[in-house]
Amino acid sequence: MAQARILRPAKSAMSSGKAGTRRWILEFESASKRTPEPLMGWISAADTLNQVRLKFPTLEAAEAFAIKQGLSYSVEQPHDTKITAKSYADNFRFDRIR
Repeated sequence: MAQARILRPAKSAMSSGKAGTRRWILEFESASKRTPEPLMGWISAADTLNQVRLKFPTLEAAEAFAIKQGLSYSVEQPHDTKITAKSYADNFRFDRIR
């Protein structure tokens, strides 16, 4: 039986946008060790399930799919983003710590 994990990806560190973070992803855990291919040096594995990433609009849809397929799965909840209120005028305050 394949082990799967359901998660919502974090936003990219390369941009400030949140594109691609609203969908839930079901991906399979690697069942075999990854090894470098001797001729080209590419990384390969014996199982092909580690290449599969399924996207779902909701967590419930991803869980329903895993249950229907008989997969054992774990859910990784996303971290909450903490938004701090900032003001441009605070840069020029007299009592600002430099």
